[in-house]
Amino acid sequence: MTAYAQAQPVRLLRCLLAATLLAGALAPAAHAADRQVERGKYLVMLGSCNDCHTPGSLMGQSDIKRYLGGSDVGFAIPGMGVFVGPNLTPDKETGLGTWTRKQIVTAITTGKRPDGRVLAPIMPYEAFSHLTRADAFAIAAYLKSLKPVKHKVPGPFGPTEKATVFVMSVQPADVYNALPQPGGAPSK
Repeated sequence: MTAYAQAQPVRLLRCLLAATLLAGALAPAAHAADRQVERGKYLVMLGSCNDCHTPGSLMGQSDIKRYLGGSDVGFAIPGMGVFVGPNLTPDKETGLGTWTRKQIVTAITTGKRPDGRVLAPIMPYEAFSHLTRADAFAIAAYLKSLKPVKHKVPGPFGPTEKATVFVMSVQPADVYNALPQPGGAPSK
């Protein structure tokens, strides 16, 4: 048997050993990434992000095929306008697909978007500012792991613009009580 033929089993054994070591080294990192995404999923569910960011949720029937793909209901804030919960999926055109995880964390914890705009106060970024750094990044990892949904939400609508979506609003009792009742008569 030649020296080359004798060396082949040793080379094969070395390659197998290297592959096993490499797989063993990568496995904890993959497992940690999976745990981070699962933690993010848990926090998104606990934070009820679905309510404001999934079509149909605020109307009583979430469109799970477009989970976190942007709402179809806006929130009116007196003097500010109407704001629709945006698409949180990683769609590059209509969602967070071009945002980095760090930009997502900054937005959910400070209210500052990458383009400099400040999120509407309906977004509870003040409450989310108390998230640990690890939890905030877990949410970002989970959002980046979602299936992209192509859904551009309308708005935001300024205080003088006409909204094109259903609108939820908080109003003083006298304003609410003056609204027309079903059938057209104002309430008394």
